[in-house]
Amino acid sequence: MKIPKNLGQAACVCLAALALTACGSSKASSSAKKTLNWSASAEIPTMDLSKATDSVSFTQISNTFEGLYRLGKDSKITPGLATSEKVSKDGKTYTFTLRKNDKWSNGDPVTAQDFVYSWRRTVNPKTESEYSYLFSGIKNADKIVAGKKPATSLGIKAVGKYKLVVILERRIPYFNKLMGFAVFFPQNEKAVKNYGSKYGTASKYLVYNGPYIQKGWTGSNLSWKMVKNKYYWDKSKVKLNQINWSVQKSTTTSYNLYQAKKLDATSLDSSQIKQLKSDKAFTLLPQGGTYYMTFGQGKSGNEYVKNANIRKALSLAIDRGGLVSTIDGGASQPANTLTSKDLTKVNGKDYTSLISSSAKSLYPKDGNKKLAKQYLAKGLAELGKSKIKLTLISSDTDSAEKTAESIQSNIEATLPQVKVEVNSVPFKTLLNRLASHNFQLGLIDWIADFADPISFLDLFTTGNSQNDGQWSNSEYDKLIADSKTTTSASQRWSDMSKAEDILLNDAGICPLYYSTSVMLVRTSVKNAVYNRGNWDFKEAYVK
Repeated sequence: MKIPKNLGQAACVCLAALALTACGSSKASSSAKKTLNWSASAEIPTMDLSKATDSVSFTQISNTFEGLYRLGKDSKITPGLATSEKVSKDGKTYTFTLRKNDKWSNGDPVTAQDFVYSWRRTVNPKTESEYSYLFSGIKNADKIVAGKKPATSLGIKAVGKYKLVVILERRIPYFNKLMGFAVFFPQNEKAVKNYGSKYGTASKYLVYNGPYIQKGWTGSNLSWKMVKNKYYWDKSKVKLNQINWSVQKSTTTSYNLYQAKKLDATSLDSSQIKQLKSDKAFTLLPQGGTYYMTFGQGKSGNEYVKNANIRKALSLAIDRGGLVSTIDGGASQPANTLTSKDLTKVNGKDYTSLISSSAKSLYPKDGNKKLAKQYLAKGLAELGKSKIKLTLISSDTDSAEKTAESIQSNIEATLPQVKVEVNSVPFKTLLNRLASHNFQLGLIDWIADFADPISFLDLFTTGNSQNDGQWSNSEYDKLIADSKTTTSASQRWSDMSKAEDILLNDAGICPLYYSTSVMLVRTSVKNAVYNRGNWDFKEAYVK
């Protein structure tokens, strides 16, 4: 999923609020301790789980909706609506038995049909879900997304009210992990049809089945709240009565509020990190994500970034070590692969060790000015140009702007023939620009939706809805397709790593760094679970 960049890489984790409660007060009462003040680092783009693509939206959805499973600490599957699971011997049929005591916030029971409706809605081309590709492998999903079969032919059916059967076309090694991801959660058909085009655009145009109910979000405002859901099946484990939310794009304000004991935590910028490393509240949160620059190769007139030598020159001009030092004091790691490090182990070694050294050589920690100039000379000669001008878009958070300015400085200092203009826009606008392929250079962070390299590699297959730059390679496509059908685990790893080699050797994208959130979190905040950019507050409380 895509995340906005805030200082300290604390996408959706900077904790603050406009309406401060006694949570940070010396006169806090027992009831006030059941309230948290929390914030997002950008506006909510949508609450429609079929259309969401980013961590701001998914943190909201994951706390107000629930699927077959939840993701607990270290991404381990924990109980959700499924009370049992049976898998056929060939691994292609899953039968789930659902709880009978969960209700939607409008009082309707949550049933197997709610899953059927939700999944069909997401894969239906009319919905235009950018995540419909994740359903690939479920019977007929690919054909439905391509418009060749009706959504009703999807391999999912309700057997009575509380039994759900899913039929696959092939084994999916990570299928259970997918079931904890919000795109596979149920939706209330009555609510979707009743609200029509307004569904998911404001708190009042939704019904919920998770630990909390969202209130007060109008679709564009910068503050709202979550309150405990009285209909939630496991409400006895929900300790908080309310979470107050606000959007905070800068750590300057949030840190001042933290110091004043008016909020529970704050993300940190590079100078704050150096000063506060010894603080008991200092917290590092690896995100399982990679921040990268994407090239808008699909837009007509973008001949500069369509040229592989130009792309390689830009990549080699970037000082990644200096970049991470600037934005978070070096807490994040310079990246030379698309797949984030420490995401998946293969025979005891990190998956990224399978990527060839030649592919990684285009993304050196300190840059390579000499080689960058050589590639630029080749590219300019091929284009018949002596100089070029490019526009780099990013979100308007402090960290994203600093990242963009650092890249601009690196490129222009190393390659005088290249002029880079930075355009910082609100996160929702950035997502729209990327999705419509209306850009030359774009900065985005992708966090794995589940702990497997395919969550990164799927993005760059031809025609994938998340392939913003529209890079395309038939051999890459074949390797990714083969990795999904082979029954050999070793062959699967080989297929994926070879595909990543192709992407990196062609500079299809430009990895910058592996993201880490850096925060101060008060030691009184307990059981708030963080997984790859998302927070789960189901069992959170203030001691």
